[in-house]
Amino acid sequence: MAQADIIIADEAMLGRAVELHNAIFRPKREAEFFKRRFTGRYNPLTLLARMEDRPVGFWIGFELKPGMFYHWLGGVVSEVRRHGVGRQLQEAQQAWAKDHGYEFIRCECMNHQREFIHFAIALGYDIVGMFDYFEIRRPTRITPTPTRDLFQQT
Repeated sequence: MAQADIIIADEAMLGRAVELHNAIFRPKREAEFFKRRFTGRYNPLTLLARMEDRPVGFWIGFELKPGMFYHWLGGVVSEVRRHGVGRQLQEAQQAWAKDHGYEFIRCECMNHQREFIHFAIALGYDIVGMFDYFEIRRPTRITPTPTRDLFQQT
């Protein structure tokens, strides 16, 4: 397993997360896309993963409602996928959320994002429902298993 340095990014570092997003996902986005998503959101969090002084991943979230943090978007560059960087980012987000009083972390993804679905299930999340998304795509809503304390080691 690779060891990444995980840092909390401030607004001045948002550009690095945008660069990572554009290296991983399509369509490409501008920083304004992210800033708009954060507008009116409480406790936005952007994490960056670095290895050998090179950004390799990002994880972004914010409060969805009191007690629930929402993992909105994240990714790891292809060269270091399956080396534990995503897990380190998720664990850092969970620790931060716990330290800030959140009981749950929620995420959503599209059905075609199978790698993320498997990743979330391996971390103990449950699929709790599906909904139509513009009647074309079917995102999968994933939340922690109610019987398992998300922040407790097993």
